[in-house]
Amino acid sequence: MSQELEPRSYSASPIDTNFAVGVWSRSTGTVPVDPSLPLSDVRPAITTRSLSFSHAFRLGERTASWAVLVPYVGAHATASVFGQPQVFALHGFADFRARFGVNLLGRALTPAEFARRKPSTTLGTSLTVIAPTGTYNRTQLINTGSNRWTLKPEIGLEQPMGKWFTDFSAGLWVFGENSDYFDGKRLRQAPLGIFQFHVGYNFRQNQWLAVDANYYSGGATSVNGATPINSLANSRYGAAFSQPIGASLSAKFSWSHWLSGRYGQNFSTASVALQYLWFNRQ
Repeated sequence: MSQELEPRSYSASPIDTNFAVGVWSRSTGTVPVDPSLPLSDVRPAITTRSLSFSHAFRLGERTASWAVLVPYVGAHATASVFGQPQVFALHGFADFRARFGVNLLGRALTPAEFARRKPSTTLGTSLTVIAPTGTYNRTQLINTGSNRWTLKPEIGLEQPMGKWFTDFSAGLWVFGENSDYFDGKRLRQAPLGIFQFHVGYNFRQNQWLAVDANYYSGGATSVNGATPINSLANSRYGAAFSQPIGASLSAKFSWSHWLSGRYGQNFSTASVALQYLWFNRQ
């Protein structure tokens, strides 16, 4: 979750708009683990495939949207267990996500009205919910599912400046308790604040380039009531490029890498997304 670098997530959209998105991503790097566990030097290579669907609609005078996402994860990792090298392979569904958002500025616009509008500041708020639906085995140290509920309230703003744009978001991940963590232990995690910053340039409609950075802090973990450890204060950077392919299809290419901090997932991530857009018939 702290790997998030998603520009334009609070861009304005007309009502009755639908998006279907398929994403392929690959992350490689290192992951620190709880020092109380007999596990060290974890080096995974993680491939994630996800499908999502979102819909924008009128809510009173505002534009609102809902989205759902289903990810599938394949991971290959090497690690040291009790000092002995081991190889792990995991495949399974990660946790289901749902997101609800509302644009707080301006009235809801139809696609025709939206096409005639002059771009202006967008301010929105959202709530993301992660449900514990992923593959989970209490006897494994590493799983594709988390076995806990997670919420993230967030607020975000995008400001157009001619061909340029900037956007910013601030959110707080709040974690439920995993009461069946590794052979019945109890895992708790403090809230994790995350801030994203993006600056981009629009070449033409749906063709843009953005540079990205984030900062995330908190998220200390505690097992069976022990003193919390691994509190984060980290950052990442990256870039994203969107290219239209016809009137309704576009592709997005993105890359990000660890910048600074302590603990956390020292990953490089590359991804490709295909997005299909269509409007409901009036």
